[in-house]
Amino acid sequence: MAKERAFLEVDFVPEHHESVATRTQHFHEFISTLSDSEAQTQASRCMDCGIPFCQHRCPLHNDMPDFNRLVAAGRWEEAYSTLIASNDFPEITGRICPALCQESCCLGLYEPKEVGIKSIERKIIEYAYANGLVQNFKVSSYNGQKVAIVGSGPAALACALTLNRLGFKVSVFEKMDKLGGLLRYGIPDFKLSKEVLDRKIKQMVQEGVSFYPSTLVVSTAQAATTQLEQGIHSDHRQVITLAELKDQYDAVVLATGSETPRDLKLPGRELQGIHFALDFLIAQNKENQGQGLNPINVKGKKVVVIGGGETASDCIGVAIRKGAASVTQLDYHEELPESVNVREVWPHPRHIKHTSTSQEEGCTRLFATNTTSFSAKDGKNVSLVHTVKVKWGPGRKITPLKGTEDKIEADVVLIAMGYAHPSLKAFAESGLQRDERHNFKAATTGKDAYQSSDPKVFVTGDCRRGQSLVVYALAEGRACALSVYQHLQALPQQCSA
Repeated sequence: MAKERAFLEVDFVPEHHESVATRTQHFHEFISTLSDSEAQTQASRCMDCGIPFCQHRCPLHNDMPDFNRLVAAGRWEEAYSTLIASNDFPEITGRICPALCQESCCLGLYEPKEVGIKSIERKIIEYAYANGLVQNFKVSSYNGQKVAIVGSGPAALACALTLNRLGFKVSVFEKMDKLGGLLRYGIPDFKLSKEVLDRKIKQMVQEGVSFYPSTLVVSTAQAATTQLEQGIHSDHRQVITLAELKDQYDAVVLATGSETPRDLKLPGRELQGIHFALDFLIAQNKENQGQGLNPINVKGKKVVVIGGGETASDCIGVAIRKGAASVTQLDYHEELPESVNVREVWPHPRHIKHTSTSQEEGCTRLFATNTTSFSAKDGKNVSLVHTVKVKWGPGRKITPLKGTEDKIEADVVLIAMGYAHPSLKAFAESGLQRDERHNFKAATTGKDAYQSSDPKVFVTGDCRRGQSLVVYALAEGRACALSVYQHLQALPQQCSA
């Protein structure tokens, strides 16, 4: 513990947010990094608990007590070394992670605010970059083995970085024209600056990782002629098959994410003006990168966003910045209480109502509201979203409430209901086993961890576990890399036996 009574005497140190009026005029990040003194003050509040629940709850198992202690003492270089020992991408998690660690902070049991671990994480890495502490890892020698990784999202990047540092020649194939997966195209710039992402990818290139954007990987040549599912985007200019990768590389890792959007197959779905969330978000991120205007124009229009998660929230923030006349969010979940008795649920998740920064910027939130159909006054362009209130019962059964039918005016509808599974069409002929949710099937423990039904193909991240958090993808990417390493290291022994 850096300061014995700090957790009793020092208040929570919040990150500075630009005002709503200011930040909605641009797409830049609006949450600032803590100053040196603010971070040291925040870190001094850590009680250095005998059982660090924060470290346990974090999928990466970051050593929060130690880096908090080091930051509080101004020992930045040691804090940086401690952080990157378990987290290769703190510039990402320090911005967009939901901070499961903070929810488990013991201080939150007694004080209104737990230690701001996420803000400290972001400060450590930004301090490290600003003060020359971030140095490229020098691989002493390569072992002659090659690994191909399909996808360039968080799981893929974490896997690639780890394998490269373990001495493998790593090639990353991405079907979009720029790297990062949904880190680049699914998350708005105001939450994650793409300069931050490019800075990290540049480091990976300098360390020896090879990237091949605009390259689509499919199971067979026949699959290459098949159009991907509606809502899955690709900028590919070339195609390579999984069989070709298996011939050219010692192992292949699929880290394609969970891309197939959940749809609402309701009357009126075919009307113009109804789009998947990523159609809107990807186009906007491309516009921000100077790649043409977003074709989904919401300026001066009534926008309805269907869904209650982070993607829905991102759509809200972008629509507001693009000048929407109004934004209404439809969430079929019941409204949760804004607070709970922490001591009754800690250290487990608190099921409470969260309000995102985008929701703070101005939208109408309707809970326990299910969409039933869409209609158009002109028979072509959506103008009304028809809804009904619902009651949740045992077994997640949803019962429509009679007499609560309603309709909401809409010029643009964005479906943001999450993602069901990786593309079925791209790997239809691969022979890889899938689970009941159509994700690639693989265990996460044992000697075959992350290995698919094809012993040469490994799967990791959302394409294996289903839609989840970036921090889980990073953790799986690292774990998968170690499994690939162990598998390939064992091969010569098997051959000689």
